[in-house]
Amino acid sequence: MKSNSIVVAKYYKNKKIKSKVNYTFYTIKKIYKRFKISQTGQCIEKNVSGSLKFLNNFKDNAVRTGAIAPSSKTLAKYITDIALLDERKCIVELGSGTGSFTKEIMKKKSKESLFFSLEINKYFAEKTKTCCPDATIHNDSAENIQKYLKEAKKDECDCIISGLPWSCFDEKYQTDLIDRIYESLEENGEFLTFAYLQSSFLPQGIKFKKLLNDKFKVVIQTKIIWNNLPPAFIYHCTK
Repeated sequence: MKSNSIVVAKYYKNKKIKSKVNYTFYTIKKIYKRFKISQTGQCIEKNVSGSLKFLNNFKDNAVRTGAIAPSSKTLAKYITDIALLDERKCIVELGSGTGSFTKEIMKKKSKESLFFSLEINKYFAEKTKTCCPDATIHNDSAENIQKYLKEAKKDECDCIISGLPWSCFDEKYQTDLIDRIYESLEENGEFLTFAYLQSSFLPQGIKFKKLLNDKFKVVIQTKIIWNNLPPAFIYHCTK
C-alpha cells in the first residue's frame, strides 16, 4: 500500500491533471444546465453544492473518492429496493459518501435489524451522520468490516451494500476487499455494489467484474440508471 501512496502523492502534484479535473467537472455542469427540464438535469441541479464538495475531495484523494457527484436518489432507491432490506437481520454499508444510500437504508430496514456504515473520508462520514443522526457511522476503512461486526457481537451479516470506487483500486486491493466482504457474509448473503458505466470498460472495471464472477455463485448486472451522474448500474451478488 506504500507504493500506492507514493503514486497518489505524485498524481496530485501534477497541476495539469488538476486542471483537467476542474475542466471536466465544469463542462459536465454546463451540459446538464442545458437539460434542466430532464430528470437528470433536475437531479444534478439539486446536488450542485454536494458535487462541488465531491470534487474537492476528489482532488484530495481521487483513489478513495472515485466520484465527482453524489449518487442520485434514483440509484439509491433502486439498490436499496432490490436488497429487500426489510427482510435483513444485519446490514453493512461500505463507503457512505454523503449519505445517499444511508438515508434509504434507514427508511427501509426493519427496526430489529442491525446496521452500521464504514466511511474512510472524515468529511463524508460527518456529512452522513448529520443527515442520518440515528445511523451508526464509523469513520474507518471497509477493510475493517469484521472488526465492527465483532464489536456488534456478530460473526456475519446477510447484506452488504457498497458505494466504493472499485475501478480506482488496483487488482490486489480489489481482491483483498472482496475476500473480506465474502468472509463477512453468511451463506446466501447478498453483496450489492454499483459501477459507473464508463468505468466498466476500463481495465480495473473489467477485472472487477471477473473477480465478482469468480467469487460469488450468482452475479446479476442490473439495468443502467441513466439519470445518475455518471450513469451507473448495480452488481447484485449472492454468496
